[in-house]
Amino acid sequence: MNIKQRLDLIKQVGEEIITEEELKQALETKKKPVAYDGFEPSGTSIHIAQGLLRAINVNKMTKAGCKFKMLVADWHAWANNKMGGNLENIQKVGKYLIEVWKACDMDLKNVEFVWANDLMKDPGYLKIVMQVARNSTVKRITRCSQIMGRSENEALQASQIFYPCMQCADIFYLNADITQLGMDQRKVNVLAREIGPKLGFWKPVVVSHHMLMGLGQPPKGEKTVERAIEMKMSKSNPDSAIFMTDNEEDVNRKIKKAYCPRGVVEENPILEYCKYIIFEKFKTVKIERPNKFGGNLEFKTYEELEKKFLQKKLHPMDLKQSAAVYLNKLITPVRKNIEKSKVAQKLDEEIKTFEVTR
Repeated sequence: MNIKQRLDLIKQVGEEIITEEELKQALETKKKPVAYDGFEPSGTSIHIAQGLLRAINVNKMTKAGCKFKMLVADWHAWANNKMGGNLENIQKVGKYLIEVWKACDMDLKNVEFVWANDLMKDPGYLKIVMQVARNSTVKRITRCSQIMGRSENEALQASQIFYPCMQCADIFYLNADITQLGMDQRKVNVLAREIGPKLGFWKPVVVSHHMLMGLGQPPKGEKTVERAIEMKMSKSNPDSAIFMTDNEEDVNRKIKKAYCPRGVVEENPILEYCKYIIFEKFKTVKIERPNKFGGNLEFKTYEELEKKFLQKKLHPMDLKQSAAVYLNKLITPVRKNIEKSKVAQKLDEEIKTFEVTR
C-alpha cells in the first residue's frame, strides 16, 4: 500500500484532520506511526458507536500501517466521578469493553491496550501532567470540559480539572503521532498541539472521527460541535442507542421508532448507520419490498442508496426494515460470542449491578 492509499484510508476515518500535510509527512517518515484513542469506562452497556464503529475505525488505522494504542482511561473516569467514583468497578467495566471488541473483530494484533492505572505509577507521566498544568490557565483547561461530557459553565470538582491535563499528557507519554478520537475531544487535542512544542514535544496530528447520531430527532440550532455532542448516541438514553447486547426484537423496535423523515438525508440517523457501519461491512445492501411498491432494490454503494432516498424512491419504512436486518446480522454474532465467553459473561453479570453516575 503506497502513501496515497494509506492517506486515503485514514481520511475515511477523519471527519476533520489537523493537518493533512502533517499526516502525510508522518506516513512518509515513520514506518509505523503511533495512533491513539482512549475510552472512559463509564457505563454498563456498550452501543454500536463504541463497539462496531470503533472497531471499524481502528482496523482502518492499522491497515494504513499505524501501531494503535488504546488507553483504558480508568483514572480519568474516576476523576470524572463515573460509576459512583468506584475505581475497582470502573476497571471491571474497562475489562468488559475489551471483551466486546474481541467479539467485534478488532485487529487486536496491532492494538496495544494501556491502562491509565499503570501510567499513574510512573513519575515520568505525572511530571508531564504537571508540565501541562503549569503551562495552562484554569480557564483554558475548563474550556476542554466537553471532553468529559461536561459544560464549561458546570461547577467542576477539583479532580475534573486534572482530567484534561491527564488526557493531554497521555498523548506525549504514549508517543502518539496521531490522536484518533471523536470530534467531542477536539479541544484537548488542539491544546496538545499548542502546548507540545513549549514542553519540548511535538504537534500531534488530529484525526477526529464522526460521532454517530442517536435515534431521535436532532435538536434545532446551528451546526456546532456542542450540538453534535448533544445529538450523539448515548448510554444515558437507552432508546436513543443500539447496544451490542440488544436482541433482534430490541433492534427492530428501536429502528422502527427512529427519526427518518422521507427524502431527508441530512442528519438522518438511519442513513448514518448505513453509511458508517452497514456499507463498511457489506459489499451490497438489499432492500426487500413487495412488487406493488417497486420490488427489491440492491445497492453497491452508500451514495446510490442516499440518492434513491433523496429522490423519495425509497420509503423510510423499507429503509428501516433493511437497516434493522443488517444491524442484527452484525450484532447477533457479537452478542453470541460474548455469551460464549465465560470471562465476558462473568463481567457482564457483575457490572449490571454497579451504580452508574453521570
